[in-house]
Amino acid sequence: MNTEIKLSYLDKVQKELLFSGAFYAQKGNEIIEGSNGFANRSEKIDNQENTRFAIASGCKIFTSVAICLLVEAGKISFGTKLKDCLDIDFPYFDKDITIHHLLTHTSGVPDYFNEEIMDDFALLWKSLPMYHIRAPKDFLPMFQYEKMQENLNCSFQYNNTGYILLGLIVEHVAQCSFDEFVEEHIFRKACMENSGYFELDRLPVNTALGYIEDSEGNWKTNIYSVPAKGGPDGGAYVTAEDMIRFWQALTSFQLLSKEMTKMLLMPREVVDEEENIYYGYSGFMELDDCNHVVKYIQMGYDPGVNFRAVCYPETKTTIVVCSNESEGAYELLKKIENIL
Repeated sequence: MNTEIKLSYLDKVQKELLFSGAFYAQKGNEIIEGSNGFANRSEKIDNQENTRFAIASGCKIFTSVAICLLVEAGKISFGTKLKDCLDIDFPYFDKDITIHHLLTHTSGVPDYFNEEIMDDFALLWKSLPMYHIRAPKDFLPMFQYEKMQENLNCSFQYNNTGYILLGLIVEHVAQCSFDEFVEEHIFRKACMENSGYFELDRLPVNTALGYIEDSEGNWKTNIYSVPAKGGPDGGAYVTAEDMIRFWQALTSFQLLSKEMTKMLLMPREVVDEEENIYYGYSGFMELDDCNHVVKYIQMGYDPGVNFRAVCYPETKTTIVVCSNESEGAYELLKKIENIL
């Protein structure tokens, strides 16, 4: 199937799925990209290939890379304890929590949004309005004085609080804001010129609004459902092509040394033994029967946000799908995987 036929097929698939967003896929020298739906429904502004999209937890990998940069600089180690990194009191936290535990979701700290018992992200902001959440420290009232959710060294338990803590560590060690550090040391190095941690009430041009569909089929924006500004646990904005550039920079050792990149991408915690899904310092990954990484997996979900990306290291294939609705990215990703 040549590139033109693939594009025609995916254009049809997007319309059948009622997909709203953009995709970019590269296998070797072959590139296919496309978009569908509206970035702004009220103004009938179309999504384009260069539209910026929020990616929710898909940007946790930026936090991981930021930590690795500080480890490479000798300012911290993966074994450094949380209590030695921050001058913030967490009276009920285990004193032996390390950066390794936070990266691998094995710290047991209380998750400010426990996805196993909560399914409505918008409910979080009843006691702490989302428009106050513009920096990592703004999350502290949601977990600082809570008891441990699990014991330290628990099995993998996906945890957003752990990445807020990692962001606070980056700020304390680097002596700058988290988003400034990521933009200078990751986005700039990877030539991600259209990416950033933009505030929801002052979005730049070519940025898609997130949309939520209610039970009656009506649409509203997600402005009251997510923090006003993203941070270390999620909420950055990227273009699909910029995310491709990130993976190219990472896997060609432009962001970290070869040895540190290996540390970042190494499988560490079992997530799903039956499906051979693991988690490292960077995110999810699928292994084959010989325990070699088949693909790295990024995913992100917020109300009005759906993001998926995969990187196949052996075939040099990377696929990125960004959506400004709550569903659709995974379905389109699978269709693209099937034809590349």
